[in-house]
Amino acid sequence: MEPLIRLTREPLDRDALVAAVSHPSAGGIVVFEGVVRDNARGKQVRYLEYDAYEEMAIAQIRTIIQEAQQRWGVDRVAVAHRFGRLEIGEASVIIVVASPHRAEAFDACRYIIDTLKTTVPIWKKEVATNGEEWVEG
Repeated sequence: MEPLIRLTREPLDRDALVAAVSHPSAGGIVVFEGVVRDNARGKQVRYLEYDAYEEMAIAQIRTIIQEAQQRWGVDRVAVAHRFGRLEIGEASVIIVVASPHRAEAFDACRYIIDTLKTTVPIWKKEVATNGEEWVEG
């Protein structure tokens, strides 16, 4: 299955992503959902703003998924990331991995989110009650 990769300003639909990778041969489906929280590094966060170099981000996410597929043998993966303004409680990223066995799905999902956060050109600005700043991840 070709991986599903979405970068969007619209709210993310977890159920649609799970449905996209579900298959009768999948015995394990792992979902990671990153959600905007109300605090960071001792600051009260009001909202986040994400920006992305979309073409490069999609290409790099595709490469990360291919690496996960080679390492863990998973072939059903969906990755969706929002950009623009996100309010507290909204999902900024959802990763879904389906595989015959849970261990591979967990390992691949963790690898995808950890690698995405450190290598993909998606930037996050925290807008807090005492100012704003661009931060890693």
